[in-house]
Amino acid sequence: MSISEATRPIAQDTTERVPLSFNQEFLVMFSSGEEEGPFGPQYNIVCGWRVAGLVDTAVLRDALGDLVVRHEALRTSIVNDPTGRYQQIFPPDAPELTVRDLRGVAPADRDQAAGELVNEAEAGSYSIRDLPLLRAVFGRFDEQDGVLVLIAHHTAVDEWSMRLLMRDLAALYAMRRGHPVDLPDARQYQEYARWQLSSAAEAPGTRARAYWRDKLSGAQITATTTDHRRSEHLPKTTSWHRFAIPAESTSAILKLSRETRSSPFMILFAAYSVLLSRTTGTTDIVVPTFSSGRAQARFHNTVGSFFNFMPLRTDIAGCETFRQVVERARVTCMEAYSHDIPFAHVLEEAPTLMAPLVEDDKAVCAFQVFRSPVPGDHEVVGDLTYSEIPRRLDQPIGGDVPDGALWQLEIDSSGEIVATLGFNSNLYTERTFTEMATEFRRILDEAVATPDASLQLI
Repeated sequence: MSISEATRPIAQDTTERVPLSFNQEFLVMFSSGEEEGPFGPQYNIVCGWRVAGLVDTAVLRDALGDLVVRHEALRTSIVNDPTGRYQQIFPPDAPELTVRDLRGVAPADRDQAAGELVNEAEAGSYSIRDLPLLRAVFGRFDEQDGVLVLIAHHTAVDEWSMRLLMRDLAALYAMRRGHPVDLPDARQYQEYARWQLSSAAEAPGTRARAYWRDKLSGAQITATTTDHRRSEHLPKTTSWHRFAIPAESTSAILKLSRETRSSPFMILFAAYSVLLSRTTGTTDIVVPTFSSGRAQARFHNTVGSFFNFMPLRTDIAGCETFRQVVERARVTCMEAYSHDIPFAHVLEEAPTLMAPLVEDDKAVCAFQVFRSPVPGDHEVVGDLTYSEIPRRLDQPIGGDVPDGALWQLEIDSSGEIVATLGFNSNLYTERTFTEMATEFRRILDEAVATPDASLQLI
């Protein structure tokens, strides 16, 4: 495939008002302007890769430009004004590339320096008005060793997209260096938004809506008591507590998942449900998580913000062992993912679901487990090899959580699970989340070691 074929954009009228996807509508619901929240300067996703091979930064800059041509979500603004809400797609422009000279770093210190460069990028602020919504930092240790960091606004990408961007950037760079690379076609995000709207109009999902109406009857999202009341109006920042679950624990989780015909997510979700039950004193657990939003295979190579908010309701009353909790969690997940519809449609069937969000001393913690479907460990493309930087446990700063808190766990290539807990500091103290993390680890370790032991829920 040639560069022109790989980066050829869809013909477009930049004055056209492209409809928002349901996910974009969801983000607008939580809008707090351009100073914080989903349209603020900290609502970003940052990923870093070690790169082996001679990197020509001029070619890298051109390849980044090719990337913006290929994926128009990176040059799209979400407009929300008195005339309506819509996407506006702009002509491609080269993203900013910052080159850092790290040649003074000793080889033994390079892993730490690479992580620090990622940390520095993640702590930055990037205006949503600065298109394209992608920027890059390349640090050079020597002629054959470097680190590349990609920063993108979360309104334009999701976690899946970030791995696509690196895969495509490596291919586009290789093509500019004269290497033949087979890069798959990529549909545009606006096509997904139009398909989603037309599908909703043509097939309202009667069966899925009925499922959610029945499943969430009388339900409210399980909220935790905050350390500070909303009415105190404290300054809002998002802080992060990070920890790792070692590979031997991950092996035990995978073993139990095989025994129970469950996924690792279901095991981790079951442990989190036990934690919430003990924290809140209820056994009717309703946890918000995220689906990938990519059930349509034709959009697997599309860059955009696809994730869909999904409530998982599990009644664990009467469960005497962790294995029984896993069984109920498995049923919940299997049912929910098979009835995945836009969260806005779920709310239409369960209008009181999010009622705790208006309480002065309550907030919601979302829970997700991510495992990239796109390879990123020792990938060889042209004359470069790249591997994702998986662990940054010493970083207390990160992207913004619009409201409440977020638990995110990711199984990395080493077999460890890296957990990042983001929380709004105007609502929670760090001690609350360090204690929750410690209790979660204890519950998980005991549960996977002795899943049939007597279990205390409340």
